[in-house]
Amino acid sequence: MPMLQVESLSVSYGERAVLHEVSFSVERGTVLGLIGPNGAGKSTLIRALSGVLATQSGRVLVDGRSLSGMTAPDVARHIAVVPQAHNLPPAFTAWETVLLGRTPYLNWLGQVSKRDEEIARDAMRRTDTLKLAERRVGELSGGEQQRLLLARALAQATPILLLDEPTSNLDLQYQISLLEQVRRLTQQDELSVVMVMHDLNLVARYCDQAALLVEGRIVKMGDIESVLTARILSEAYHLPLEVMRNTPSGYPVVLPAILR
Repeated sequence: MPMLQVESLSVSYGERAVLHEVSFSVERGTVLGLIGPNGAGKSTLIRALSGVLATQSGRVLVDGRSLSGMTAPDVARHIAVVPQAHNLPPAFTAWETVLLGRTPYLNWLGQVSKRDEEIARDAMRRTDTLKLAERRVGELSGGEQQRLLLARALAQATPILLLDEPTSNLDLQYQISLLEQVRRLTQQDELSVVMVMHDLNLVARYCDQAALLVEGRIVKMGDIESVLTARILSEAYHLPLEVMRNTPSGYPVVLPAILR
């Protein structure tokens, strides 16, 4: 059974339909890249999957359980989110921020246990943020804050990880570093990961599958080779594109087509 399963999910903002009958599943140990033009509904889908956005129809199943029937703490023990916007408390230390990921597991007094501290410390170690533990969040760079968000999500110890444009505003070095960490952690912990991405070449390198969302509908989903084709991408992005295969890296490369 897939850890995350979405069945005929539809979402509207008032009278405006944003997602239409979206269906897909994500197995354990798999990274799904969610791609598509701006305004396609990718961030809305992440919010719906995390349980913070009401849906009009369809359902989300978490390890076979309906998301709508789960309590907020139970959802937080199964689904962690790395949001697009940071919005971290600038006066908090990095250590305090990562400890927030343990909130769903605290007792009724809100006490942090040694076990909570061990898990938070391990999350920081795995994301190379332990050296930042005593620094205030407001002092950290954008790349450091992004890694801190990932550490906080890992501290939740959930089987499902949702990331909304995790590489936005990061330079190439930090993009590669963060995606390498996500890829490694997915394999080590058998996570089910959904990651909104704009860079199709990074999707080709770091995702197992891709789902192409256009105007609120998934028009193509499957392995990277079947989704990242010149015809499919050119139609979706309204731009002539070509896909180079048999590259030295072994991964397809998406480029603008040369018009003569």
